[in-house]
Amino acid sequence: MTVILVILTFAAFLIIDHFFTQKSVAAQPAVPTPRPAPARPASSLVGGFEVAENLCYHPGHTWALREGASMVRVGMDDFSSKLVGKIERITLPQRGRWIRQGQKIWTIFRDGKSVDMVSPIEGTVTDVNEAVVRDPELARKDPYGEGWLVTVQSPDAKTNFRNLLGGALARWWTEESALRLQKRIPLAVGALAQDGGSAVDNLTAQLPDQDWAELAREFFLS
Repeated sequence: MTVILVILTFAAFLIIDHFFTQKSVAAQPAVPTPRPAPARPASSLVGGFEVAENLCYHPGHTWALREGASMVRVGMDDFSSKLVGKIERITLPQRGRWIRQGQKIWTIFRDGKSVDMVSPIEGTVTDVNEAVVRDPELARKDPYGEGWLVTVQSPDAKTNFRNLLGGALARWWTEESALRLQKRIPLAVGALAQDGGSAVDNLTAQLPDQDWAELAREFFLS
């Protein structure tokens, strides 16, 4: 009889311990796993600007990287990062927002002036890069890596990517953009690489704010 009581008591303690252990685990808040930045892509310099080989580009100087059947990471390209210059603030869309390809997706502020940029992809915004919200310069200094901006769940990604530029076409388009920029800002010709090097970080630093805003809208198609 004593043996049976000991066994029952031991079993009761095991049940109670299991109950409180499960309750403690359930009470712990879930910690979201931060989305890692894409690996630094292979790239080439075209007209003084970096063109990442594994990305596809919208003519408004934003890029898209397929990360699954329908998941796409999005950011601004090197051309736009050098055209924008020092960024004071950047506003990103809210998670859950539906965005269309070519629609305004984020706003960049510089010297009190703002300019919108357009989305290269259509779909629902699933994540935003909070690190860029805290430190907007990250988008300018590392546009293809830590400076990515949002991820989008795109149900028709395959069709969307057909409308983007990649490979040789992306390099030609970047060269054409560089030539147009030189025509618009003759003084920037010396800043753009003539020997295969990279263009300076802030090509439009000496432009009046209004001229910069007009130039950014022209190249960003906004």
